[in-house]
Amino acid sequence: MKAQGHPTLNKVCFLDIGTGRRFLTRSTMKSQRKEKIDGEEYYIIARDVTMDSHPAYTGEKRLVDTAGRVEKFTSKFKRGTAKK
Repeated sequence: MKAQGHPTLNKVCFLDIGTGRRFLTRSTMKSQRKEKIDGEEYYIIARDVTMDSHPAYTGEKRLVDTAGRVEKFTSKFKRGTAKK
């Protein structure tokens, strides 16, 4: 088996920006930022949403404004009306 055919696994820390929680794991991903955690060096990969902050996992409901979507669309793309 060729050694070049397999990606290398790196020690990675996924950082949830919203909550500040860290998930230590191994991944083929790398980043420019590194930190020593528990005496070992990890690549730090920042993420906006993880299982710690995603509404599907937390059960948090978020209100999405759906009222007036058609009106917003028509006003946005409304052009001069043709006179007959």
